[in-house]
Amino acid sequence: MKSLLIRAEDKNIWEKRAAIVPADLKLILEETGTNAYIEKSEKRFFTEDAYGAAGANLCEGMEKGDVIFGVKEIPEEKILDDKTYIFFSHTIKGQPSGMPLLKKIMDSNATLIDYEKITDDKNRRLIYFGRYAGDAGAIDILHLMGEYWDHHGIDTPFKACKAAHQYASVADAKVHITKIGETIKEQGLPEKLSPMIIGVLGYGNVSGGAQQILDCLPTRRIAPCDLNDFVKKGEFDPKIVYVSVFKEEDLVVNKEGRAFELQEYYDHPERFESQFEQYMPSISLLVNAVYWDKQYPRFVTWENLKRLYENQENPRLCGIADITCDTHGSMECNVKSTDSGMPAYLVDPMTRAVTDGHKGDGIVVLAVDNLPCEIPNDSSTFFSNQLKPFVANILKADYASSLDESGLCPEIKKAVIVYNGQLTPGYQYLRKFL
Repeated sequence: MKSLLIRAEDKNIWEKRAAIVPADLKLILEETGTNAYIEKSEKRFFTEDAYGAAGANLCEGMEKGDVIFGVKEIPEEKILDDKTYIFFSHTIKGQPSGMPLLKKIMDSNATLIDYEKITDDKNRRLIYFGRYAGDAGAIDILHLMGEYWDHHGIDTPFKACKAAHQYASVADAKVHITKIGETIKEQGLPEKLSPMIIGVLGYGNVSGGAQQILDCLPTRRIAPCDLNDFVKKGEFDPKIVYVSVFKEEDLVVNKEGRAFELQEYYDHPERFESQFEQYMPSISLLVNAVYWDKQYPRFVTWENLKRLYENQENPRLCGIADITCDTHGSMECNVKSTDSGMPAYLVDPMTRAVTDGHKGDGIVVLAVDNLPCEIPNDSSTFFSNQLKPFVANILKADYASSLDESGLCPEIKKAVIVYNGQLTPGYQYLRKFL
């Protein structure tokens, strides 16, 4: 039986999450009887005493663990020989920033399991933080825009909204934002912001998290196809926040004019182009919560934004929460990721200039690349509960045997990127990026 170690996250000062929480660790140890270690950390949300009570031993460094559980990338200089690592490696797309780490793991004869690739037989992810990225992203954009509008002399109830990391939990945030919503119901929003329309791109876990926060406000849904006519008619209520959720068929159109088919879009994205620009004049805030890769069309480009600001005297769009945070991706104006200390920057659609902060002129872009860390208790507990059923299998596996004979269950086996220093068959494509 392999020993397990929960590492101290070190990506930035805001990363307080843990892959396994004390309550789940206690159950894992009761099931497996293995030794567990908790690497010393001064900022982890869960205390070392709580892990000690669950049965873990405190340690410095990662030497004592055979299987090392983390959340974010491990600095390559900390990789040890012959260990099994499980974390979000950000290597599966061949990301240039992840290749030195991948090479180090291979050179160290180590094994790498990536949470992102732990999926069921229908290729659905089983272990993720998605919902909490949506929660934190929606909370943060309301907080940032409240301060942005206040800076521009527009008084709104949103200036009372705090940043996600300032709330004790999602439940705490929802209580407070509900109170903000009650103020909107009573007093309405300023004429300059009415109608306030929030466009949400995507309908999965991230989008669901964002929508549950937005629905603490007095919201009403509008179908994307009705959006522009709704704004033109002017029959809106300043005491309502309007939300429009965009699916793939709303975002793109077949270049040859054929009817939209989702599977064709997935299989042949080159046959499609974005049609999102037509909706941009009607949207006040944009929440991007849709999966994107470079073969798909961008939804917001610099040219889109320039035309918007050239054609409207007072453009409505003033904030973008890019929760998926693909830099230079589906939101082309997301030019760099941020952290919770400086979560946003301003972009000038005309000059493409970027200014740190959110109190000034331009469009606010929220681009925090690990939003769930802002809600460490909720997100860690949720994540750990999903991971827990697989931990015993990972610890009991025979890593001296071949991958096929290791005893790893199918869900975990398909997530093994490197096995004893070698890229596994499903990830041989990464050689060209190395």
